[in-house]
Amino acid sequence: MNNQPQSSSPTSSSQNPTSSAANKVSKKGRLVGNVSMFVAKTFSGLNENALKYLLPTWMNAFTGVVLRLGFGSLFFWVIGWIKPDKTEKITMSDRLWLLLTGIICVFGYMFTLLMGLTYTTPISSSIFIALQGTVVYIICLFLRTDRLSFGRLIGIFLGIAGALICILTQKHSEVASNPLLGNIYCFISTFLFSAYLVIEKKFLKRLSNATVSKYTFSGGCLAGIVAVLICGNWFAPVLSSGIFSTPFLVLAFVLVFPSSISYLLTDVALKRLPATVVGLYANWILIVAAIVSYALGQDKFSWWQLLSIALIIGSVFLVESAEAKDHKPQNAK
Repeated sequence: MNNQPQSSSPTSSSQNPTSSAANKVSKKGRLVGNVSMFVAKTFSGLNENALKYLLPTWMNAFTGVVLRLGFGSLFFWVIGWIKPDKTEKITMSDRLWLLLTGIICVFGYMFTLLMGLTYTTPISSSIFIALQGTVVYIICLFLRTDRLSFGRLIGIFLGIAGALICILTQKHSEVASNPLLGNIYCFISTFLFSAYLVIEKKFLKRLSNATVSKYTFSGGCLAGIVAVLICGNWFAPVLSSGIFSTPFLVLAFVLVFPSSISYLLTDVALKRLPATVVGLYANWILIVAAIVSYALGQDKFSWWQLLSIALIIGSVFLVESAEAKDHKPQNAK
């Protein structure tokens, strides 16, 4: 009477290899995405210290935005020309939306970040950047593209607690002329970049990395040029400091790695990871920036800062674990 289950066993055994292969592809994609974000955010962490060195002695925020976005635009247009995706179809509406995203989010993010670093320390700036995962999650909840998760909420609260501890214990110093003003700029930059991640994630479902970035960076660069022309605030002694001088080499690092390769790797990750996970990798920027800041004397060691970093690391672990469970394929029964 119970002979029929045997006939279904070939079917279920034939489904297992397919399910196993799908799991391997998924794991490989997540691995590529996580490695990409680790490298990208390592560059971004070093970027905080490099920009702090350049601002405001060797360039101002207006100049920094135009140089970064100008170089980044050229980089992604060349990538798109060398390796075009002939299968993708981009409409005029797509181009306009990407340019608008660049004008508002990319230009706004970079300008407010540079203004923030002018007045505060790399560690303080990185603490606000570490809140990107929280802001992305809130935006996704508001847009109803994500759902509540107890694990993620606990992780997010840990991240917020870590950020608040470091911010509230910060004091004026020779490297932080106006921490409050700088932190306000940094908070605005975090919100704008988080919005950029959510919008970019949507376009990356249909378009290539180079296509999305070349239009958003071009829009941001255009906005930067207009801002400089209107304000007449071009200041760039770094460009006349000599090709092999320390300021110029630091600028070259900023342009090649954090301003270009880092964004390319972020696009690679956005195709394979949820936007909330990508946003949470901003916490790694804090760790890198803190280590380098202490080594270079751009900030002074504090046990409060160490506690905040520990809380933020716990935040990343909890939220990433919750994301992995949410996206784990269900086994057939």
